[in-house]
Amino acid sequence: MRNFEQPLEWDSALIQRYDLAGPRYTSYPTAPQFREAFSQSALFRAIVRSNLAHRPLSLYFHIPFCESLCYYCGCNKVVTHNKSRALPYVQRMIQELSLYADLFEPGKQVQQLHWGGGTPTFISDDEMSLLMNASRRLFTFADDESAEFSIEIHPGQIAPDRLRHLRKLGFNRISMGVQDFDQDVQNAVNRFNTYEQVAALMHTIREQQYQSVSMDLIYGLPLQNQQSLHDTLQQVIGLEPDRLSLFNYAHMPHLFKSQKMINESDLPSSTEKLEMLQLAIETLQAAGYVYIGMDHFAKPNDPLAIAQRQGKLQRNFQGYSTHGNCDLLALGVSSISMIDNVYVQNAKDLTTYQQKMDMGLLPIMKGFSLNQEDIVRRFVINQLICHFELAFADVIREFEIDPKMHFQKEITQLQSMREDGLLSIDNSGIHVHNKGRLLIRRICMVFDEYLQKQQNTVSPIRYSKII
Repeated sequence: MRNFEQPLEWDSALIQRYDLAGPRYTSYPTAPQFREAFSQSALFRAIVRSNLAHRPLSLYFHIPFCESLCYYCGCNKVVTHNKSRALPYVQRMIQELSLYADLFEPGKQVQQLHWGGGTPTFISDDEMSLLMNASRRLFTFADDESAEFSIEIHPGQIAPDRLRHLRKLGFNRISMGVQDFDQDVQNAVNRFNTYEQVAALMHTIREQQYQSVSMDLIYGLPLQNQQSLHDTLQQVIGLEPDRLSLFNYAHMPHLFKSQKMINESDLPSSTEKLEMLQLAIETLQAAGYVYIGMDHFAKPNDPLAIAQRQGKLQRNFQGYSTHGNCDLLALGVSSISMIDNVYVQNAKDLTTYQQKMDMGLLPIMKGFSLNQEDIVRRFVINQLICHFELAFADVIREFEIDPKMHFQKEITQLQSMREDGLLSIDNSGIHVHNKGRLLIRRICMVFDEYLQKQQNTVSPIRYSKII
């Protein structure tokens, strides 16, 4: 068993050399490969295979509404103060869920649930009850302690009492977007939540015996510096969240209009961002958090860290996950499902989504059917990005192929990384060293067949930097 609690080895020169733009690999193939010319019959066949395999479900509901605009945000969102828009949307998500319930086997068990956004708590307590009760009516929810039912909250826009209602509905995990406590940084990105608000919520979360709480932080925001980030980290560590996500702010105003509201001259330089990241990683590890991978940290006794130690960690559209045995059924505008060997994405536009639902149609906009080579490479990338190693014996057992022959070209491409000490390769497999764990996305990119082909095109897809 690998020691994942060992501190990362920081090498600034190597990080700068390999810090290219690349995918986050919440799926493989990645979302840019999805196609509008997708037959829904492929989805229906995938659901049949899911039923035959009796795989449990992970449900995701995308609730896009927000009361205010956070300038850094790249999520699919609808900024509005009009609360009356929520109920018709919730009703359509229930309708969509009902269409799927008719396709899945009776008694299909839900072992994982996540409400994301947007701001899911934009909807009222009654609307939350309506959506949760409908979900439980249409599917069978696991009731043991291993199930994960989580919801994202904006700590500046929710009262502690609402957490009691969420607990009664069955939610046992909370994810809150803290981002940064510094007032100047908050003003620069139009995102406000005080330390006192978060502390009050944490008190209620512990009082209500939620199993876990996760906090999101962002580095690289305007007016942010090492001292302000250090101060935020110390406050966050004092609140003792079970998990932490430390996201890199990617300034891409050509893709996300809200980012045009940010003054680019206020952004830290790439060197300053690296220094902030190093500070954050060292601070969190010194406080006892395990570096899970990419931007995720967890306490050693958290299920995420345990799953990694046991070799059971998976990755999906919500990030690292402990329920990799589930098919993912996603509801609502822009959401992406992953069922058997098929990905499907709903319409990104709210009006289009609602029109399709009003016609009694599944609101699918794009999809992708994985071939056998895609499945093999998805396995390889998942092993590397979750466990930082690839055992050749596992590939042979799963797919009856010789990985050293099948990936001869890729192994050759890894030689420079091997020489730089990022990884080692022997007869048993590929082993990513501590020096290479921070650059795992770059290592995975070698096995991305679509990315390799696309890099030679006239208009390559633009990704954020990996660090």
